[in-house]
Amino acid sequence: MNIINLFRIAWKALLRNKLRAFLTMLGIIIGVASVITMVAIGEGSKQSIRNQLSGMGSNMINIRPSSNFTVGGGARLGASSLQTLKVDDVNAIKNDAHFITAVSPGVTSNGQVINGALNWPTSIQGVSPDYLSIREWGLKDGINFTDEDVKTAAKVCLIGQTIVENVFVNGENPIGKVIRFGKIPLKVIGILTEKGENTFGQDQDDVILAPYTTVQKRILAVPYVQTIYASAVNEQSSDTATKEITAILRKQHKLKATDEDDFNIRTQAELISTISSTSELLTVLLAAIAGISLVVGGIGIMNIMYVSVTERTKEIGLRMSIGARGIDILLQFLVEAILISVTGGIIGVILGISASQLVNMILQWPILISDSSILLSFLVCAVTGVFFGYYPAQKASKLDPIEALRYE
Repeated sequence: MNIINLFRIAWKALLRNKLRAFLTMLGIIIGVASVITMVAIGEGSKQSIRNQLSGMGSNMINIRPSSNFTVGGGARLGASSLQTLKVDDVNAIKNDAHFITAVSPGVTSNGQVINGALNWPTSIQGVSPDYLSIREWGLKDGINFTDEDVKTAAKVCLIGQTIVENVFVNGENPIGKVIRFGKIPLKVIGILTEKGENTFGQDQDDVILAPYTTVQKRILAVPYVQTIYASAVNEQSSDTATKEITAILRKQHKLKATDEDDFNIRTQAELISTISSTSELLTVLLAAIAGISLVVGGIGIMNIMYVSVTERTKEIGLRMSIGARGIDILLQFLVEAILISVTGGIIGVILGISASQLVNMILQWPILISDSSILLSFLVCAVTGVFFGYYPAQKASKLDPIEALRYE
């Protein structure tokens, strides 16, 4: 039988029972729409996380004291109790590392920033001028502090947009103004560009940056650094740069071959990979749960096709009596099942894309609709139609024409 005629017959059979056909499609529609929406949300979240982490500096490497470092007697100290990182370590990395483009020490303190009668709880980070390039952070206005400011522990600072909004009112220009962090006066020489919240919900603009020597000497009164920030040549060189830094710091700290590292090194690429893997696993889980609807829809197709075969037993007998072969009857019902499945898939794709856009518009969740999820949904629909439609179609093709004509 001509394939066009098969589709024509199948389409007319569906139109005779529009409501039943739609209810049969409903499982497929919901399944496809759910899969596309869940995958779009999962992929969008993963891409958003990658973008945010890359915005913090995709080549960035963090070095901190190790909380697993043991002292005499095997006792372990917390990272906050260790003073293993020094400015000399920063200089050694700067001079000896070949896969590092920039390096900066880091010290942090929390407190109140005050401007006249206004104050705001925030944190101050002591860094070097290279910190902005490591974090890929620009200036909205003003200038960066210099190496000379670091040498003299100058009382100058850069402030984030959150600080501007909370301690400078009525459109006042902060550049050149003097604010206080605790009791220390600091002259504002630059305003950082807005970065917004990071992946962990922390406001990146709620910060003051100052020369690390200023924070060390005037605020914390410590000779060591809490963190070392470095930037690899590129993302692919992060592992090589990590090994290089490890060798330099072990030599600096005079560690024996049997000694544990008294520092921890974490790369941004490693963090991106870990969070992306977790997000991808969650996406697969959500898609699998949504895919159950496709199985339920397939069972619905099988059920309805069995009913259809029973209802049209006389029609099958009549077709066979005038020359239709078993394969023709099988194809007729199989095409009908595929038509139900694929039509439901088309409606499901449209509904899934619309639902994804609504999630983005109403809930402000990031989405990423991939062509692969749409193609996979269509493929699953076709396979579902063939798999669940085959057995009822085979039953119809094996009916005895004489018995079928006698069927009441």
